[in-house]
Amino acid sequence: MKLSQFPRAPWLGPGLLVTVIVGGIALSNFANAQGRPPMRVHTATSAHPLNLQAARASAGRNSVQISTTGSRRFISANGIPEHAVGSFPNRGNPNRISAQSYSFQIPTDPRQGAPRDIRRTLFGVGVNGVPFDPGAAEFWQGNPRSGWQYEALGGAVPLGLDANYAHVQPTGAYHYHGLPVGLMQSQGWSSNGASPLIGWAADGFPIYALTAEVNGQVVRMTSSYRLRSGSRPGGDQPSGTYDGAFVQDYVYVRGAGSLDECNGATARTAEFPEGTYAYFLTETFPVIPRCHVGPVDTSFQKRGGPGEQGGRPPRRQNG
Repeated sequence: MKLSQFPRAPWLGPGLLVTVIVGGIALSNFANAQGRPPMRVHTATSAHPLNLQAARASAGRNSVQISTTGSRRFISANGIPEHAVGSFPNRGNPNRISAQSYSFQIPTDPRQGAPRDIRRTLFGVGVNGVPFDPGAAEFWQGNPRSGWQYEALGGAVPLGLDANYAHVQPTGAYHYHGLPVGLMQSQGWSSNGASPLIGWAADGFPIYALTAEVNGQVVRMTSSYRLRSGSRPGGDQPSGTYDGAFVQDYVYVRGAGSLDECNGATARTAEFPEGTYAYFLTETFPVIPRCHVGPVDTSFQKRGGPGEQGGRPPRRQNG
């Protein structure tokens, strides 16, 4: 099936279809020491269909350079995607896509260890130089300390995502929250073949999407996360059924799918014919992984206060 024919966003649950519209929904703002607007206060507890911006506009000229020197891989980019994007700004999103000055570096021989939370870092970067940053800067009652973070693809808090499951920060940074449909198309992704290389994670391992070759057969790689059963605690915490409105609605169930806690598995790929640990983007939560298995380079650190959605990282550091 072609990417343009994806019928729904499965992380929304059965029966919740995606509607692509022209127009926008509000983008989150949040406070920090630099005096940005305060974080929005939300009390929504139910998942809703996504209203995606139609991707028909050009963001400008894409620029990305990927090179290796010794044991390091360097990625420099302006963050402008090569594919069509939604209309930014629009009636719900006042932010305009603008060129960034990204300089990332990762090891060419990454080491696998214990899972590490990605809350303070970008997950990775696409081969087109656009960051992967799955977490939303939206929390129950506007409080990051509540322990309840709204899932960007759950629809409880509209974020003005376009058809690439991406949107724009106040800094002008365009970034992916879900499957980067336009990037996958430009890389030649097909359900009939193993995924081409989609990007690099902040710990140096490669990122692929949806499919892999296993024992000579193309298979769909599946998440091992499932919705919790029952209802949320209520009281001073959200109430309602666990339906995907919050990140905390999901739980990792070892062996429930083909991927581990960080949405990864060992696979042979065109770039690594002898095999490598690799991350996979999936159709269901978490879609973009929420943890790393190796040490993360400081060039992927986020800037700003709690919940910052991946601002411009620092320039490349030597060593």
